[in-house]
Amino acid sequence: MSSHIPIGRKVTLNDIAAGCGVSRATVSLVLRGSPLVNKLTRARVEEELRRQGYVYNRAAANLRRRTSTSIALVLNDLANPFFAEFAAGVDEALAAAGFVTLLGCTGESPAREQAVLGSLLEHGPAGIILSPAEHSRAADVLAAVGRRAPLLLFNRELGGALPEFAHWDQLMLDNQHGARLATEHLLERGHRRIAFFGGHHDSSSCRQRHAGYAEAMRGAGLRTEPHWRIECAPTRLDAAHHTPALFAGAFAPTAAVCYNDAVALGLMLGLNQRGLRPGHDFALTGFDDIAEAALGMPPLTTLSAAPRERGGQAAELVLERLQQPQAASRQTVAPVRLIVRESSCPPPIT
Repeated sequence: MSSHIPIGRKVTLNDIAAGCGVSRATVSLVLRGSPLVNKLTRARVEEELRRQGYVYNRAAANLRRRTSTSIALVLNDLANPFFAEFAAGVDEALAAAGFVTLLGCTGESPAREQAVLGSLLEHGPAGIILSPAEHSRAADVLAAVGRRAPLLLFNRELGGALPEFAHWDQLMLDNQHGARLATEHLLERGHRRIAFFGGHHDSSSCRQRHAGYAEAMRGAGLRTEPHWRIECAPTRLDAAHHTPALFAGAFAPTAAVCYNDAVALGLMLGLNQRGLRPGHDFALTGFDDIAEAALGMPPLTTLSAAPRERGGQAAELVLERLQQPQAASRQTVAPVRLIVRESSCPPPIT
């Protein structure tokens, strides 16, 4: 069965239904991906959709039904394996609940964050998971997403006060406690000259991790030298580039608490370039426990943040918010666990 559509007229659900001999309701169920339609009927409807060139406006349909089957996920650094694993966890959990993930990356640019949020919101997602870019501010995010969009902040805080009327939940890592554990571990190994390496001070997660490091050093009655605090982008290449700064002063450190695993792996490269053997001549720890941390040379001592599990947790929190839109906003702090491997050696014997 087929039908002739005049040139210039928009194809409708009724046209598709007439073209393949089913009801309009059945066509609508196929477009929504409903499991109530059997495979043969679904295939017939999909073929008719292709034949007539029907374009489904999902955003408009969401608006009519006051619902959506997508969640927007906006990350600050998709090149970091931690966020790739986190995104996989989000997508797995959302798929199990019948949702799809709309993914965007800001590359640590607040301006790009505005553009990505605006573009993804055109698709009418039911909620948003956002790992903010550095220097990102609450007022700017509010301007992009509006008052009603359920939003979960992951990993970092926004600059400025969060709006009281917006139901913005937070999922953070126990950054300060984790960095304190790493520093205390190096102190127990006998290190006294310990650096904090990587990240930027205007990132909330970096400030929290540095605070944990400083807390442990003070607790041990140790002062720190200015050149033991090295700032760099939280990437492997920038960490390797900044390695010489660790050894610029009179009292070179024998160990470093690194902002994240990417920084730690980059520092290993920089140490090797100086003829120093990580895990033998110099000790270091990471943060995240990405998959390759255990495969480093040497294997990396780190704080396990279980990124794939955190992704699943973020998805569940957003889905819970959709079920309880008027519930009070909440902050969840995910625990981290010290994983001791070969990179955190005792100080070299001199």
